[in-house]
Amino acid sequence: MVMIEKACIFNIQKFSIHDGPGIRTVVFFKGCPLKCFWCSNPESQYVKPEKMWDNQKKDFTVVGDYKSMEEVITEVMKDELFYEESGGGVTLSGGEVLYQAEFATELLRRLKEKGIHTASETSGFAKKEVFKKYIEQVDMLYFDVKHHDEMKHKEGTGVSLAPILSNLSYALKEHCHVIVRVPVIPNYNDGVENARAFAVLFNELGIHEVELLPFHQFGEQKYAFLNRAYDLQAIPQLHTEDLVYFKEIFEEQNILCSIR
Repeated sequence: MVMIEKACIFNIQKFSIHDGPGIRTVVFFKGCPLKCFWCSNPESQYVKPEKMWDNQKKDFTVVGDYKSMEEVITEVMKDELFYEESGGGVTLSGGEVLYQAEFATELLRRLKEKGIHTASETSGFAKKEVFKKYIEQVDMLYFDVKHHDEMKHKEGTGVSLAPILSNLSYALKEHCHVIVRVPVIPNYNDGVENARAFAVLFNELGIHEVELLPFHQFGEQKYAFLNRAYDLQAIPQLHTEDLVYFKEIFEEQNILCSIR
């Protein structure tokens, strides 16, 4: 099989402290099969470079660039000393990193050869054989679960929940460290009933660690820059105090929970 030589990357973020242990570099892959209506990074959804209006420059900028394996590795290894001193490493994110799984898997393999701790953020929406091969190279996995109900999941994301839960179940059985993340979205998956249903699902799957991600409006302007409609423009943001009930319900069910 011929190795894919380049991947479309839309950001390489240095000195991240929220995407795994220690100081990390996060590589953001462009393209995502999900179309979440609340997405805060709409520029990450399409797999090819695209134009985005820049208010400061009063001009279009191109979001996304095709980078070779060597280019990405060279860039992330510039901070090897910081990884060593802080217990950090490299995290792959998106978009959806599994949308460009072949390149991402090989990238992680080469980083692990260099002794770099690897982490990944994913929706888990991929073919089982692709997912299995990928997580063999991942030391720490952040796994998004956006709803507990198949129909509501499909309404909100455009894809089925079933393959996601199948891959999550596999990861929990085979992987050393999985943290589930739940983006809590008003009028979609918030409220006491949803919190209890999530807790039931997570106990069935054997999930012991969950992060809640409160809905925010950090990506609101990007929709205008991309000339796309945004349905949640008038919806207030959620804050830590708004999700205390969610956290309490999880902890009553012996699920360690934090609000990010």
